[in-house]
Amino acid sequence: MDIRALVFDVFGTVVDWRSGVARDIRRLVPDVDAEAFADAWRSQYLPSLDRVRRGDLAWVNLDALHRASLDELLAEYGVPDVPESVRTELVLAWHRLDPWPDSVSGLERLKKRFVIASLSNGHVALLVNMAKHAGLPWDTVLSAELFEHYKGDPEAYLGAARLLGLPPEQVMMVAAHVDDLAAARACGLRTAYIHRPQEYGSKAVRPPSTDPKADISVASLTELAQRFNA
Repeated sequence: MDIRALVFDVFGTVVDWRSGVARDIRRLVPDVDAEAFADAWRSQYLPSLDRVRRGDLAWVNLDALHRASLDELLAEYGVPDVPESVRTELVLAWHRLDPWPDSVSGLERLKKRFVIASLSNGHVALLVNMAKHAGLPWDTVLSAELFEHYKGDPEAYLGAARLLGLPPEQVMMVAAHVDDLAAARACGLRTAYIHRPQEYGSKAVRPPSTDPKADISVASLTELAQRFNA
């Protein structure tokens, strides 16, 4: 494979969204089950993206989508009087997520050999804030916001390759989600699957240990670096 750049899904692949979001829910809304609320909030993620993809909702960034689903969930969980300042702070929880233990060292090793970039549905400000918080050493931040198309749409994957000045086959999408990788492959990108069994917590159904259709399946970003002798 003649790979020149690696682009990474971020939520769940590089950072542990569930623990970070639950931590802030526990701090700011102590009357709810923090883990259950975090899971319910995340469950609104794909339906929100789909409304934008279908054109039912004009383009908005991920903060706006998170805020809309948060307002609904606070009412459902019986805490509709949470103040505006707390709601704003809760949305910002998604900006300050911690990396998985292997993420920073794996990215640093991969960066020595490849251009590395995020390719996330998070918007640029969110991804920059997260990189600062988590110490993620991106060469550049690529976001669905740049293309006004969320991942799943070809514009996101092809746009990333275009901005990197590379043909799609020289770009590898790295993700813990087989649907993301399938969409990237359909656009001609190479793919690497990262097994993240703890993304949804220890009691959740485990994701598949490999993606047979991916070029590479590994258990960590450090293992990915080893595969590339980085």
